[in-house]
Amino acid sequence: MLMAGPRALGLIEGIAEATASLLKLFSGVIVDRTQSAKPWVVGGYALAGFARPLIAFAASWPAVALLRFGDRVGKGLRSSPRDSLLAASVDPSVRGLAFGLHRAMDNAGAVVGPVLAALLLGLEWELREVILFAAVPAVACLIMALLLREPAPDGARPTPPAFSWRLAGLPPAFKRYLVVLGLFTLGNSSNMFLLLRAQELGLPQSQVPLAWAAVSLVATLFSTPLSALSDRVGRVRLIVAGWLAYGSFYFGLGLLPPGTPFALFGLFAFYGIFMAATEGVEKALVADLAPAALRGTAFGWFNLTAGLLLLPASLLFGVLYQGVGALAAFGFSAACAFAAALLLPTWALRGTQPAPH
Repeated sequence: MLMAGPRALGLIEGIAEATASLLKLFSGVIVDRTQSAKPWVVGGYALAGFARPLIAFAASWPAVALLRFGDRVGKGLRSSPRDSLLAASVDPSVRGLAFGLHRAMDNAGAVVGPVLAALLLGLEWELREVILFAAVPAVACLIMALLLREPAPDGARPTPPAFSWRLAGLPPAFKRYLVVLGLFTLGNSSNMFLLLRAQELGLPQSQVPLAWAAVSLVATLFSTPLSALSDRVGRVRLIVAGWLAYGSFYFGLGLLPPGTPFALFGLFAFYGIFMAATEGVEKALVADLAPAALRGTAFGWFNLTAGLLLLPASLLFGVLYQGVGALAAFGFSAACAFAAALLLPTWALRGTQPAPH
């Protein structure tokens, strides 16, 4: 609608996510030093929640980029403190379950949102009106964040070492995990490209939100049981399975011909399996590998790696998509996922048994 093609979309999403990633590291380091997460969680949800509805008033793609920047700043301020807070609030033996439940609740909201958006679009609401309606859940989210209570400390924490760009104090296995995660993320561009591809394959605008709702519905149903399974069979097995599912999905979406809506919805639902098997488990693995005094910092580095590489990933994907074709772009992403799935157990965590603590 704002005359922005794949290259502009890649630029908007990449800059927004890269900014958020730097702030995730900053907020994670601060949480380790102050041992207080709630102010960052509240502020982050407030900023992000009220930046999104303002997109309804944007008249050009640079204005959208600015508001997306504000939205991602809010996410950057809250993510690492929230993850650290969650890890400190549960017994290590059910860490996978806890992070899986968190992702299930997040995805449940992502089911309701697109379904409601599709309903409103079907009732001939303007797209700008639908976006503006997002102010309602933003207010509800802020109220709930204000009601959060931080867990009481279970003893004196050791003082974390001074911040180091060399990840001082963090174990070698965690650093190798970040390298492999970076490889996977290089092929994990913005999900907005998936919706762009769905429209390119002939899915009507009013049904595009339903395709993403299918993803979120599957992720909602399976995030908790699959993440809880990682408490028993190990995190690596679930992550590898999820990354293989991701690669298969991207190959399938790149090869899918136009005019096949049932296959398209089936692929999007399959993408939800990848999300369910990885989103919570990847974070639980961070908590397993990192020392307690540096947990916030470890989540900051994890989020920085996953988000900072989204800028080159989105730009590269957009260039391949627009300059070479959909199959080249989706095939590159699939290859990155398959390579990461191979390296995680054979190199990054070979001979390592992450011990919850």
